[in-house]
Amino acid sequence: LLTLSLPVSVLLLAGERILASAAPICVHGQAGCHFLSLADLFDRVIQHSARMHSISSDLHSEFEQYVLPSRNHIGRINRHCHTATILTPNGKENAQRLAREELTEVILKLLVAWKDPLWQFHQNMVHQDDFNNFSSNKALEMSYMVHELRKGVEKVADKMQHLGMISNSLSGLSSPEALDTSSDTSGESQAMSDHDLLYCFRRDSNKVQNYLKILKCRIVPENGC
Repeated sequence: LLTLSLPVSVLLLAGERILASAAPICVHGQAGCHFLSLADLFDRVIQHSARMHSISSDLHSEFEQYVLPSRNHIGRINRHCHTATILTPNGKENAQRLAREELTEVILKLLVAWKDPLWQFHQNMVHQDDFNNFSSNKALEMSYMVHELRKGVEKVADKMQHLGMISNSLSGLSSPEALDTSSDTSGESQAMSDHDLLYCFRRDSNKVQNYLKILKCRIVPENGC
């Protein structure tokens, strides 16, 4: 869905991206575009979210295994995530009760909220000796994957609107300005420790993955639900 100019090392880590075709993906089947069905679009963003969550889990585990012992860190029970201001449904049943538009908006808000913190986290890793023994490229890849996934979800939302499956109430909401929570969360995200940031992103990336699966099953239940 999106082509980015990435370092070779990041491209090697990324594996299959949302868009494997050289032709741009079009929602409405315009000339010269690679047309995908709504079910195919959902499959791609769900697969992408699964890879993103897997990388976040790996990085969190590596951090706990290699970095925390060297810092003599004692884990805190109550972690505060900068995305706590975003109201997210707790559990599958509550997510299923949300209107399709609301669930889509929650997904987009979570993705927008992680763009800057992940990029800043990668920048911090580059200058810390603690991270020399495992790849900071994973943090950089997560930042790019969040960006790609947001663009992919926007394509899904556009397709759903075009097919009349959701209202046009999402129009304009997918822009960074409309969904930006930085005014509420930027200071809090900077105050988070590296460990808390990784814990929170692992949690939120899992939420995004689950919400996308729930949304797909409500929109196209005949495909893998």
